[in-house]
Amino acid sequence: MRASNNLIGLLNFTTFLLSIPIIGGGSWLSSRANNTDCLKFLQWPLIVIGVSIMVVSLVGIAGACYRNTLLMWVYLFVMFFIIAALIGFIIFAYTVTDKGSGRSLVNRAYKDYYLEERVARNSYWRKIASCVRDSKVCKKVDTNVNGVPETADMFYNRKLNFVQARPEGLLPCQEA
Repeated sequence: MRASNNLIGLLNFTTFLLSIPIIGGGSWLSSRANNTDCLKFLQWPLIVIGVSIMVVSLVGIAGACYRNTLLMWVYLFVMFFIIAALIGFIIFAYTVTDKGSGRSLVNRAYKDYYLEERVARNSYWRKIASCVRDSKVCKKVDTNVNGVPETADMFYNRKLNFVQARPEGLLPCQEA
């Protein structure tokens, strides 16, 4: 039993140490988040995840080192919920970003995707437009064929991602 407690303590000490750069990354983003909504969006989830990992690791260390059964049960249940949440997030992310999840559109090479209704709301689109402007997406969308800007038909027949395919998708590029 002593070896398993030492192993659990060591693993939790490792996860405790790994939580420090996660919190540091969130703090670093908070100092840079004045510039873009993209960075503001990532700041708090990183800090919350880092603090959660740190607290759970401390509970695991305390439970393993002091052989406290109650702390080990708390640790077990919290880790179960964290793992279940991560699995749920992975399934959601895969479902949303899966190449086959889009619906085909008439006379378009690109597809209509699952999150379109949510992203189409102005409150969300302003944040996304800020991210598009800050990234280098505009340079990728702007295409010339033999020095001549492409026609609308050529544009609609290109394989586009969701942001490029959205009618307002080019507005951030035009505003910049």
